[in-house]
Amino acid sequence: MNLIIDVGNTRAKVAVFEADTIQELVVFNKSRIISEIKKITTKFSISSAIISSVAKLSTVKLQRLHQLLKLVELNHETKVPFKNLYATPKTLGVDRIALASAAIHHFPDTNVLVIDAGTCITFDFITKKGEYLGGAISPGMNMRYKALNNYTAKLPLLKAMVSNSFIGNNTQNSIHSGVVNGVCNEIDGVINQYKKKFNTLTVVLTGGDTNFLAKQLKNGIFANPNFVLEGLQTILNYNTAND
Repeated sequence: MNLIIDVGNTRAKVAVFEADTIQELVVFNKSRIISEIKKITTKFSISSAIISSVAKLSTVKLQRLHQLLKLVELNHETKVPFKNLYATPKTLGVDRIALASAAIHHFPDTNVLVIDAGTCITFDFITKKGEYLGGAISPGMNMRYKALNNYTAKLPLLKAMVSNSFIGNNTQNSIHSGVVNGVCNEIDGVINQYKKKFNTLTVVLTGGDTNFLAKQLKNGIFANPNFVLEGLQTILNYNTAND
């Protein structure tokens, strides 16, 4: 079994894979990563593991994880199943590397646009030739709500909600319309840009806001909240295949 560790700014998401199937998925505060990993290793027989971290763990914690696991640390030098044509590969986020790998695994010989709707909204494009070209980075929904509150004197901080009309009839509805309608139109607009350039296109939506946004978009998509984890599983298998 493989252990997949995805560390965010505050939380860690950990999955146990057998073949390509998730056997267990847990989410916890990243400060508890050692104790939580210990629990998992006593419950499952883990052969290999990979860690992807957008927020760096301390050297002490990484050393402890290496003691507990046969661990691959994902970075720009890790072997991946696609050709990276990003102009600055050292700056490409590990989450985006994982998403590109998942796209190659699930949709080989296909043009794929992966949209990760989380803290930021990232767009990542992989050609049918297995080439990663890049994409875009935009503020996520919660970031937009917070920005309206932080950079104005009177606008309230709201949680995401679908407005009944795109014409907001009060301040709260206007904010919801501006943020949610804006995000959805942005995503649909970007998808349409890619469709104009590429005759065939598969679109995958992932990230924390997947379920919220999937029903709001006009374009057909594959919704998969675990696409990063599946990409990390792909990378781990790619690096341990000959061990």
